[in-house]
Amino acid sequence: MDGKKKFIPLKELEVYQLSRQLSKIAWKIYSRLSYQEKKTWGDQMLESIDSVGANIAEGYGRYHYLEKMRFYFISRASLSEGKEHWLDLGLERGQVSQEEWDQICLIHKPLQVKLNNMISKTYESKKGGGNERS
Repeated sequence: MDGKKKFIPLKELEVYQLSRQLSKIAWKIYSRLSYQEKKTWGDQMLESIDSVGANIAEGYGRYHYLEKMRFYFISRASLSEGKEHWLDLGLERGQVSQEEWDQICLIHKPLQVKLNNMISKTYESKKGGGNERS
Protein backbone atom coordinates (compact mmCIF):
# COMPACT_ATOMS: atom_id res chain seq x y z
CA MET A 1 0.00 0.00 0.00
CA ASP A 2 1.29 3.45 -0.82
CA GLY A 3 -0.30 5.12 2.22
CA LYS A 4 -2.78 7.18 0.20
CA LYS A 5 -6.45 7.06 0.95
CA LYS A 6 -8.71 5.57 -1.69
CA PHE A 7 -11.06 8.13 -3.20
CA ILE A 8 -14.71 7.25 -2.65
CA PRO A 9 -17.20 8.74 -5.11
CA LEU A 10 -19.77 11.06 -3.52
CA LYS A 11 -22.74 8.83 -4.38
CA GLU A 12 -21.11 5.93 -2.52
CA LEU A 13 -20.82 7.86 0.76
CA GLU A 14 -23.43 6.63 3.21
CA VAL A 15 -23.80 10.12 4.69
CA TYR A 16 -24.74 11.45 1.23
CA GLN A 17 -27.07 8.51 0.53
CA LEU A 18 -28.91 9.19 3.80
CA SER A 19 -29.29 12.87 2.91
CA ARG A 20 -30.83 11.87 -0.43
CA GLN A 21 -33.26 9.50 1.32
CA LEU A 22 -34.35 12.37 3.54
CA SER A 23 -34.79 14.61 0.49
CA LYS A 24 -36.96 11.95 -1.15
CA ILE A 25 -39.34 11.93 1.83
CA ALA A 26 -39.36 15.76 1.96
CA TRP A 27 -40.23 15.93 -1.75
CA LYS A 28 -43.10 13.46 -1.27
CA ILE A 29 -44.50 15.67 1.49
CA TYR A 30 -43.93 18.87 -0.50
CA SER A 31 -45.57 17.49 -3.64
CA ARG A 32 -48.95 17.01 -2.01
CA LEU A 33 -49.11 20.47 -0.39
CA SER A 34 -51.43 23.20 -1.58
CA TYR A 35 -49.97 26.32 -3.14
CA GLN A 36 -50.43 28.24 0.15
CA GLU A 37 -48.82 25.48 2.24
CA LYS A 38 -45.86 25.37 -0.15
CA LYS A 39 -45.32 29.11 0.16
CA THR A 40 -45.70 29.35 3.95
CA TRP A 41 -44.04 26.14 5.08
CA GLY A 42 -43.06 23.77 2.29
CA ASP A 43 -40.52 25.88 0.41
CA GLN A 44 -38.44 26.50 3.54
CA MET A 45 -38.75 22.89 4.69
CA LEU A 46 -37.65 21.53 1.32
CA GLU A 47 -34.79 24.02 0.94
CA SER A 48 -33.36 23.14 4.35
CA ILE A 49 -33.61 19.39 3.76
CA ASP A 50 -32.16 19.57 0.22
CA SER A 51 -29.37 21.79 1.56
CA VAL A 52 -28.06 18.88 3.66
CA GLY A 53 -26.97 16.83 0.64
CA ALA A 54 -26.00 19.86 -1.43
CA ASN A 55 -23.54 21.05 1.21
CA ILE A 56 -22.10 17.57 1.72
CA ALA A 57 -21.48 17.46 -2.03
CA GLU A 58 -19.93 20.91 -2.13
CA GLY A 59 -17.70 20.26 0.87
CA TYR A 60 -16.62 16.90 -0.52
CA GLY A 61 -15.53 18.61 -3.71
CA ARG A 62 -13.38 21.18 -1.91
CA TYR A 63 -9.63 20.80 -1.54
CA HIS A 64 -8.66 22.34 1.80
CA TYR A 65 -9.95 20.92 5.08
CA LEU A 66 -11.23 24.31 6.30
CA GLU A 67 -13.35 24.74 3.17
CA LYS A 68 -14.67 21.20 3.55
CA MET A 69 -15.57 21.75 7.19
CA ARG A 70 -17.38 25.00 6.43
CA PHE A 71 -19.80 23.17 4.13
CA TYR A 72 -20.18 20.20 6.47
CA PHE A 73 -21.12 22.60 9.30
CA ILE A 74 -23.72 24.23 7.04
CA SER A 75 -25.04 20.77 6.18
CA ARG A 76 -25.37 19.89 9.86
CA ALA A 77 -27.17 23.17 10.58
CA SER A 78 -29.54 22.58 7.67
CA LEU A 79 -30.31 19.11 9.01
CA SER A 80 -31.17 20.62 12.37
CA GLU A 81 -33.33 23.34 10.80
CA GLY A 82 -35.11 20.94 8.48
CA LYS A 83 -35.83 18.13 10.91
CA GLU A 84 -35.97 19.80 14.31
CA HIS A 85 -37.97 22.81 13.16
CA TRP A 86 -39.74 22.47 9.80
CA LEU A 87 -40.57 18.77 9.78
CA ASP A 88 -41.43 18.78 13.48
CA LEU A 89 -43.75 21.73 12.83
CA GLY A 90 -45.22 19.84 9.89
CA LEU A 91 -45.96 16.85 12.12
CA GLU A 92 -47.60 19.14 14.66
CA ARG A 93 -49.75 20.74 11.94
CA GLY A 94 -50.68 17.48 10.22
CA GLN A 95 -48.63 18.07 7.06
CA VAL A 96 -46.29 15.19 7.93
CA SER A 97 -47.86 11.81 8.73
CA GLN A 98 -46.74 9.73 11.70
CA GLU A 99 -45.41 7.10 9.27
CA GLU A 100 -43.33 9.72 7.45
CA TRP A 101 -42.09 11.11 10.77
CA ASP A 102 -40.98 7.64 11.84
CA GLN A 103 -39.05 7.22 8.56
CA ILE A 104 -37.49 10.66 9.00
CA CYS A 105 -36.37 9.79 12.55
CA LEU A 106 -34.79 6.53 11.33
CA ILE A 107 -32.69 8.50 8.84
CA HIS A 108 -32.00 11.58 10.97
CA LYS A 109 -29.97 10.05 13.81
CA PRO A 110 -27.47 8.06 11.71
CA LEU A 111 -27.17 11.00 9.30
CA GLN A 112 -26.41 13.36 12.18
CA VAL A 113 -23.81 10.96 13.60
CA LYS A 114 -22.16 10.44 10.19
CA LEU A 115 -22.04 14.20 9.58
CA ASN A 116 -20.37 14.72 12.96
CA ASN A 117 -17.89 11.95 12.16
CA MET A 118 -17.19 13.51 8.76
CA ILE A 119 -16.47 16.85 10.42
CA SER A 120 -14.15 15.20 12.98
CA LYS A 121 -12.27 13.17 10.38
CA THR A 122 -11.86 16.21 8.15
CA TYR A 123 -10.45 18.20 11.05
CA GLU A 124 -8.07 15.37 11.92
CA SER A 125 -6.89 15.22 8.29
CA LYS A 126 -5.22 18.64 8.70
CA LYS A 127 -2.48 16.82 10.58
CA GLY A 128 -1.73 14.97 7.37
CA GLY A 129 -1.25 18.12 5.30
CA GLY A 130 -4.80 19.43 5.23
CA ASN A 131 -5.55 18.45 1.66
CA GLU A 132 -6.79 14.90 2.02
CA ARG A 133 -10.30 13.86 1.12
CA SER A 134 -12.37 12.86 4.11
